Amino acid sequence: MTRSVTQGRSAGLVSVLGIHLGSLVHVAAAAFGIGALLATSATGFTIVKYLGAAYLIWLGVRRLTARPDADETAEAPVAGRSRLFWEGFVVNVLNPKTAIFFLAFLPQFTDPAAGPIAPQIVLLGLVWTLLGLVSDGAYALLASAMAGRLRRSARARRRLDVTSGVVYLGMGAVAALSGESAAAKA
Repeated sequence: MTRSVTQGRSAGLVSVLGIHLGSLVHVAAAAFGIGALLATSATGFTIVKYLGAAYLIWLGVRRLTARPDADETAEAPVAGRSRLFWEGFVVNVLNPKTAIFFLAFLPQFTDPAAGPIAPQIVLLGLVWTLLGLVSDGAYALLASAMAGRLRRSARARRRLDVTSGVVYLGMGAVAALSGESAAAKA
């Protein structure tokens, strides 16, 4: 939503695509047992958790230290679409809780009598990702539609930078301070 507000509809949609490509990485990991390895390895979970937390904190610090334009009518600096895409991707891939979610959620809806489990998980994951693309895309479109005034005001853009920076820092802190996976504790 922040990307849609600050950079427009296409930036928000590109970010959504990156996030959901990251979802497909988690789907593949769940289908082929890599997610199970992460869930049972306290060390693996911790490494991914801290990498994800560090990245979120880095994004937050970057947003908080962005230099505001002195000109109230200046446009916000625009990050390239490739960068937006890969930032969304990295944020999602480095989220161990997303991996655990797919590992715990998708297998409940499989049926060993219907055939191999991995293709069933992939199909369910594709459906989940498609639903996420539609819902997150709708949020991006809604945010961009409401953002005209925010983009024209340097003060509003700065408030948005501070708000999103604090949100990223908070998410990074929660990720860093959260406990290890339940499976790793067992």
